[in-house]
Amino acid sequence: MSLPALKESPVSPINILLIEDNVGDVELTVAAFEELNIIHNFHNVRDGQEALEFLHKEGTHAQAIRPDLILLDLNLPKKNGWEILHNIKQDSALKAIPVIVLTNSRDDKDVVMCYMLHANCYIVKPLGFREFVSAIQSIENFWLHVAVRLP
Repeated sequence: MSLPALKESPVSPINILLIEDNVGDVELTVAAFEELNIIHNFHNVRDGQEALEFLHKEGTHAQAIRPDLILLDLNLPKKNGWEILHNIKQDSALKAIPVIVLTNSRDDKDVVMCYMLHANCYIVKPLGFREFVSAIQSIENFWLHVAVRLP
């Protein structure tokens, strides 16, 4: 007895919220995703207050989409990454969204604090483009292919 073939579902774009204030790091992240041909919709907010407005669909972000994945820098103006992470993980409507801390800090205290606040992953930004692409590929492999996304 043969099993029926499974229908291949069309690849839907991943909605990624990039919370990053450094223009160079935003461009680097977008370039890395493009290099890997990852189908995505990027939404970038550049400070902590705007991040919360986006996530809570307030003000100019009233029509914002719910992200499938959040890439969060720690050093942000207005509200820092720890405040954003705390807010996300305390909100029942948001806490299931994977949050990947993508930052320059190698400080053990930062790593511990992020995991205490329930970050899903902590990645130190690599310095070179090839290494950065490799880090993004690791994110893609696990979070977009291995881990099951929320429906």
